[in-house]
Amino acid sequence: MLEVIGDALPFLMAGAVTTINISIVAMGVGLILGLVAALCRMSRVRLVQWGAVGYIELIRGTPLLAQLFLLYYGLPQFGIRLEPFTAAVLGLGINYGAYLAEVYRAGILSIDRGQWEAGFSIGMSWWVLMYVIILPQAIRVILPPVGNYFISMLKDSALTATIAVSELLRQAQLRVAVTFRSFEIYALAALIYFIMSYPLSLAVGALERRTTRGTRA
Repeated sequence: MLEVIGDALPFLMAGAVTTINISIVAMGVGLILGLVAALCRMSRVRLVQWGAVGYIELIRGTPLLAQLFLLYYGLPQFGIRLEPFTAAVLGLGINYGAYLAEVYRAGILSIDRGQWEAGFSIGMSWWVLMYVIILPQAIRVILPPVGNYFISMLKDSALTATIAVSELLRQAQLRVAVTFRSFEIYALAALIYFIMSYPLSLAVGALERRTTRGTRA
């Protein structure tokens, strides 16, 4: 058993690095898309608002795996071929952007209405007020759920193994195909996922408690 684990560990660690890279880049995509979607949903222009709602509901109402398949296997039908890493980043980013849009919106709406009125009363435009006053305060509310979503993305990235991304689970599958030792290798992969996610869970929990104390103060 130890020999199997020792032989598989370097491959799985390389896969773990890919998992982390995908998650970081995809979270960046998701944060940008989520902010844009949240602001569009709060727009007074009905067409813009409907577009944002359509994106959020469509993405949240369909499986992430189906979205990954559409990007990687479906787009080549129209002459668009994405590398596995690119398809993974876009798929995860687009999916999580829809969820993060609601996180942004909740954070923005949590800011006292009086601050909006004060900003407008001194001649600030909606965009300037949002950038200078509202978003900096909303970030404190937004950060804990964003952290939780990043942890979820770290684990959901295992789905990208189905589109040939050499991440942690894919590397485990390849080692099982060579050694036929499923239990040890998949258990090791699960342990690596836990080691990556648990410290993040503790950090997010601490941040959430600190944020709650700050809000009460």
